[in-house]
Amino acid sequence: MSSQVWWQQPLRIIQPNLQVKDTALIDPERLARQLKEMGANTIVFNVGGIYGWYPSHVPFHHVNEYLPQHMDLLDEVIRAFHHDNLKFVARVDFSKADDSVYQMRPEWFVRNSEGEPEIIGANRPGNWSLLMSTCINAGYRNEDVAAPVLTEMLSQYDIDGVFFNNPGTIPCQCGRCRDKYMDLFDVPMPAKSADFDRSWGSICLKHNMELLGGTIKSIRPDVPVISYYNLFNERLEDRKAAADLLCTEPQNVLSQGSKNIPEFWKPALSIKLGRSRSGGAAPLGIVHSCPGMDWRHTGLPPADYAFWLTQIPAYGGQIWHSLTGIPDTIRDKRIIQTVTRFNSQAAKIENEMNGAESLAGAALLWSARPSTEGWADGLINRQIPFDIIPEEQAELNTLRRYRALIVPEHYPVGEAEVARWRTYVEEGGNLIVEGAVNASAAVRVELHELLGIGPSVTISESLVASYLRFEGGAGNPLQRGLEETELIPHRGRVAYCKPVEGAVVYATLVPPFSPLESVGAPPERASLSVEHTDIPLAIHHTRGNGSVLYIPFSLSQLINEFKLGEHYQLLDNALDFVLGEQRLLHVTSITGLQATLYRNEEGLLIHFVNGTGRRPLTSTIPLYHIEAAIPLTALQGESVSAVKGLLECGDIPFRIESGELRFTVPKLEVWEVVKIVEQ
Repeated sequence: MSSQVWWQQPLRIIQPNLQVKDTALIDPERLARQLKEMGANTIVFNVGGIYGWYPSHVPFHHVNEYLPQHMDLLDEVIRAFHHDNLKFVARVDFSKADDSVYQMRPEWFVRNSEGEPEIIGANRPGNWSLLMSTCINAGYRNEDVAAPVLTEMLSQYDIDGVFFNNPGTIPCQCGRCRDKYMDLFDVPMPAKSADFDRSWGSICLKHNMELLGGTIKSIRPDVPVISYYNLFNERLEDRKAAADLLCTEPQNVLSQGSKNIPEFWKPALSIKLGRSRSGGAAPLGIVHSCPGMDWRHTGLPPADYAFWLTQIPAYGGQIWHSLTGIPDTIRDKRIIQTVTRFNSQAAKIENEMNGAESLAGAALLWSARPSTEGWADGLINRQIPFDIIPEEQAELNTLRRYRALIVPEHYPVGEAEVARWRTYVEEGGNLIVEGAVNASAAVRVELHELLGIGPSVTISESLVASYLRFEGGAGNPLQRGLEETELIPHRGRVAYCKPVEGAVVYATLVPPFSPLESVGAPPERASLSVEHTDIPLAIHHTRGNGSVLYIPFSLSQLINEFKLGEHYQLLDNALDFVLGEQRLLHVTSITGLQATLYRNEEGLLIHFVNGTGRRPLTSTIPLYHIEAAIPLTALQGESVSAVKGLLECGDIPFRIESGELRFTVPKLEVWEVVKIVEQ
């Protein structure tokens, strides 16, 4: 029997988003049986907030008018779930309220800069009341309604957990928010929400959740509080302040068109950010079954749905399925089939992953900028295990865990960062720094010294029709796999600089041969006006026991914009160069293939995820004969007793060769987890 409380054990969550007009169709025992057959062990169910799903007596708490009068539906549902060993998590949402509440308590609601309230769904067809957005700093979301509702439901029902849906800070210009903003930042609240201090939303949420979480714990200390975190523009520490579990919602929104399709790495990075929370349970990844809320009554294409789902456990998260309606009202039965199939596979590996630690030789400093996304894209597509480190967690002891540290372009740099990086490098770490560094003048000299460049740096105009030239001939570590070309495409700005004595230049700039409007004609004038310069595009500088590889242009921008194989190869070579024999995993390089690496008590776990093809995926393209190699130095046991595919492949032959453990995955459909058993 595990000593962990229930919510620290592996979770497979299903959330049937209830529709009030379907209330009469809810058969508690049938619903519990259906969700259990779909592989759930925990259910998130509507309880309070916008609609109360029980006979609430809290003033201004709107009760679902479709509730049956002859029974307490909520009590019956909880009993049925518990009978089938399903945990019951109450979903509450205090972000909106009925317009009848607004008429009585207008001070509780969001105001824009003109003082107008925010109305949701005013043009919705049908006989519906209006919904209005509530202010996170006002009474409805705090002591006047939310806290009394939590007290009421926890006192009356056997609830196992509480989930706060949509708990974030909605931009508001009401008097209460203006006063609080002035108190916090000593400046008036800006007229535009885009100009708010970055920490404003997180601080307000932290204060709100401390009150509501405290209310829950004062009544039921055993009940976990579940709250959201986002991938961008907030502090994870504020999100977790009053939460036991954190969830994230990387929606796969296809309804905005193929030109706006979500990046494939969205689930991966969302979960990686959540795992950076030290000492916490594995983050929960919410995946909606629909291709956009405007199409929420149909399902994602099954192949793309499966690919999106598998990234949650592959990157160390726990799955949370979000469905529209109950199984009896779901019109697209492919959703039920996909969820059931996925949960069956997740159950096979969840105990292996429970407590497993990420095994990554590289870390990416996270700053929620496009440059960070480009590096993440490249690392994932080249199957390089990595962790991400948020700004607030980038302390020296954290950096020391990694052989290589990536600093993306425009990462904010101050005196403390330069001091940490210097120590990290001198102790044996390897730093990769990209592009124009966002450093203050006070630390620029010390930073340039660390990078191995002179004190003078000039940022170029945005270059087009330019190239990167490899230097040094055969043996250039950045040219591996590109030996047959001396040039690869370049575009964008360059930090013009000069290397210090002893630094090695591995690539230089070939400047534009033409303005963009005349690159194609006439071909008689297509000659390179300058074939070679000494302007560096890759500088390697050793310091102490470590080194710095400075790339004074935006490789991440090239990956984001063009996704050329040459740029992915250059990124791969850069990591291979600085990691050397300490690179933990080599895999057959296939664009769309993902690989993650973990250690548990018995050995290593490698997740392989197949996202090959043009998204949205309409079918799964199987991959064959994927070769993988792990250095023996990564193993803790004296030998390897077995290599097993836990989902599909079964026993996999392996061999020890050239100081590496090597094996081949014979076939990969969507997801495989390979376990390397040490002894």
